[in-house]
Amino acid sequence: MFKKILIANRGEIAARVIRTCEKLGIKSVAVYSEADREAPFVSMADESYLLGGPRVQESYLNVDKIIEIAKETACEAIHPGYGFLSENAGFAERCQKEGITFIGPSPKVISQMGSKIESRNTMEKAGLPLVPGLSRPLGNVDEAIIEAEKIGYPIMLKASSGGGGIGMQAVTDKEELIKAYEGNQKRAQMFFGNGDMFLEKLIEKPRHIEIQVLADEKGNAVYLWERECSIQRRHQKVLEEAPSPFLDEETRNRMGEAAVRAVREIGYSNAGTIEFLVDKDKNFYFLEMNTRLQVEHPVTEEITGLDLVEQQIRISSGEELSFRQQDIKREGHAIEVRIYAEDPNTFYPSPGKITALHLPQGEGIRHEMAVHGQSHVTPYYDPMIAKLVVKGENREAAIACLASALADYRVEGIKTNIPALSEIAGLDAFKKGETTTDFIEKYYKNSNQKMTKA
Repeated sequence: MFKKILIANRGEIAARVIRTCEKLGIKSVAVYSEADREAPFVSMADESYLLGGPRVQESYLNVDKIIEIAKETACEAIHPGYGFLSENAGFAERCQKEGITFIGPSPKVISQMGSKIESRNTMEKAGLPLVPGLSRPLGNVDEAIIEAEKIGYPIMLKASSGGGGIGMQAVTDKEELIKAYEGNQKRAQMFFGNGDMFLEKLIEKPRHIEIQVLADEKGNAVYLWERECSIQRRHQKVLEEAPSPFLDEETRNRMGEAAVRAVREIGYSNAGTIEFLVDKDKNFYFLEMNTRLQVEHPVTEEITGLDLVEQQIRISSGEELSFRQQDIKREGHAIEVRIYAEDPNTFYPSPGKITALHLPQGEGIRHEMAVHGQSHVTPYYDPMIAKLVVKGENREAAIACLASALADYRVEGIKTNIPALSEIAGLDAFKKGETTTDFIEKYYKNSNQKMTKA
C-alpha cells in the first residue's frame, strides 16, 4: 500500500480522495491554484502546495510543476480525480517515466479509449453491439454528406476525441449537416487538439445507461451494476441514479457481462465506465468508455457499499480484487444531483461569494462539497460546487428524500440550479421513470422554458 499520494485535482473530488486516504492511513498532498487558496480541500490534506495562477494552464494542467511537487514530497502515486489530467495518456506516461504510479489504467489504454473511433473498433472486436455508423474519421464535409446519405438521417455528428457533448450535434438533413460540420470540427480542434469527425445513426429518445467496472492487474474483472444518466441538457448530465428504473434483471446482467468482456478485451486495470445507449426495446449499443472515476460514482457506492476510490488505490498498489461477481450485492436506490453555481433562468455560470450555506441533514443524505459557508466561487473552473446524494430503500423513498433535501438546501450570496433540480424531482414523468435523453425538452420545457435557454 502507498504511504503518500498527491491529488492532481481540486474541489469536491480532491476532498473525496483525501477522505479515503485518511481512512487507509495514507498521507495526502494537495496542489492548488491561487484562486483555490482558501478552498476546503487545501486545508483537509496533510500537505498542500501552490501550483500557480488561477488559469488551468498555470495550475491544474501544469504537468511539470505537479510532477516536481510529487517528487519533492516523496509521493509514490498520483490520483488524477476526473477531468483535467485524468484521461491524459501523456500525463500517465510521464508519471511512469518518473517512477510515480498513476492511479488509473495504462497510458496505452487511455489513448485507445480516448479516441471514439478507435474505441468503437476495439469494442466491435469484443463483440459489443454498436450504433450503425462509421468506424473511421471523415475526410471533409463532402464525404460526410455521402456517408450520411448511406446511414440515413437523422444522424449524430461527433468529434472523435474528448467528451462533454463538445463537437457533437444531432443532424436531420443535408443543409443542417453542412452548417454543423465546420463549427463542430473547429470546437473539437480547439478543445481537444483533434478535429477528426465521424457519423453515427441517431438513436432517437434512448436511455443513457452506464456500467461501472473494476479490474485488477491479475486479470480479475467485475461490474458494479448500472447508473442511469439520461436526464441531460446539451449532452451534460443533470441527475444520475442507480439502479435504472428501466432495466430488467436479464438486460442488466447482459450489459454487465458485455462491459466485463470489453474490459478483458483491452487489458484494462482500475475503475472505469462503459457507457451505453439503450432503446425503447432494451437493445443496448456501446457509446464510449471513460477511463477514470465518474462524477456520479457515489450512487454506485451507495447501492454496493464499496468505496471506489479505495478500490482504485488498492488496484494501483498491486492488490487483487478481494471479491468476485457473485459477492457484489445491490441494496436500495440512490440518486445524485449536481449543485451548480448557475443562474436558474439562463443556466449560465454565476460566480461570486457564498455568504451562507445550510446543508440538509438526515438519514440517507450524503454531501460531496467543494465549498464552505464563506467560499468564493471563481469563474475559472467548472461551476459545480457540490453533489447531493440520497438513498432510500426503494426509488420512491429516494425521490421523497431528494425532494425534501432540496427544499431544505440553502446557498446564499450566489445563484444556483437548486430550483430547477427541485422542479425536476417533482415531475410526474420523473417519478414514473420516463427518463429518456429528451426528458428536459419533453417534460421540463413544457412547464418552464428555463432549461433550454443557455
